[in-house]
Amino acid sequence: MTQLHKPRTFSDFFQDTFSFLKHNGKHFFGHYITVNGVFLIIMMVILYFFSTFYTDIIFGGNMGSMNSLDAYINENAGLFIMVFILFLIVAIIAWAVSFAYMPLYFKLYIKHGGKHFGISEIVAEYRANIGKILVFLFYGFLLAIPLTIALSIGMFMLIITIVGMLLIPLFVGAFSLLYNMALMEYLENKRSIWNSFGYAWTLMASKFWPSVGSVGLFFMMAYIVQSILSMIPYIFGMVNMFTDLESGNAEAIGATMGIVMIAMFFLNFFIGTFLGVVVQINQGIVFFSLKEGLENTNTKSVIDEIGSGE
Repeated sequence: MTQLHKPRTFSDFFQDTFSFLKHNGKHFFGHYITVNGVFLIIMMVILYFFSTFYTDIIFGGNMGSMNSLDAYINENAGLFIMVFILFLIVAIIAWAVSFAYMPLYFKLYIKHGGKHFGISEIVAEYRANIGKILVFLFYGFLLAIPLTIALSIGMFMLIITIVGMLLIPLFVGAFSLLYNMALMEYLENKRSIWNSFGYAWTLMASKFWPSVGSVGLFFMMAYIVQSILSMIPYIFGMVNMFTDLESGNAEAIGATMGIVMIAMFFLNFFIGTFLGVVVQINQGIVFFSLKEGLENTNTKSVIDEIGSGE
């Protein structure tokens, strides 16, 4: 069992994240797919609808101007609105279920002393905490409005300089870490929603640069990996396109680019989902480390066990 409650250095945040994935990755992601599979499939279908429509418009050759595109959308406005609303509802539900998975998994991981639990226990935790998850989403959205404005202003100022651009992952990491730690604390049923956010900030401030730096670097690594992998179908598509171009086959070019665009949509979706969860695991590791440093939870537990054995 990977020990969660223990003090960690900056390098330990990385090592223990990969160690957790090595020993528990199959169990973690196996149940993640089971819980989130239905929502992921629905979103894939909707994304397929949008991606095929987009590629047909761009590379189909039957609509060569923005006026034609506008006319097509206006003629099918009802369908587009219905699909958009469906996508929005499914996206919110899928995001909420996915976002809460890591905190609930770690909660059970500690409770059962490792991965000695199954999908029924995870579903039971969702049912028991659905009210808290909805409350967190509501108040978290309200708090996100001023935080997003401040974050956007800060990021805009950083984009002006090349050196500043390198700090953008830290801003994103701090924002994401605050929310994940607040939810994990809130689900422990010890604090109110606002006190959980306040406690999360206290934890983050206690070891700000190592914790935020770790999450920020994970975001950067995830972005680089996703960018590299998503380029693979694009490269193959471009090779095929140039081959078709030499042969003068315009229809083949459009078909090739259509396949490339759809492949990139799905590849980015899957890779982004997987890497996003890995970043969340890192944030969970950071949370328990900072909590141990502030409360000495594991140390007190060991002392109590020694005392009870005498």
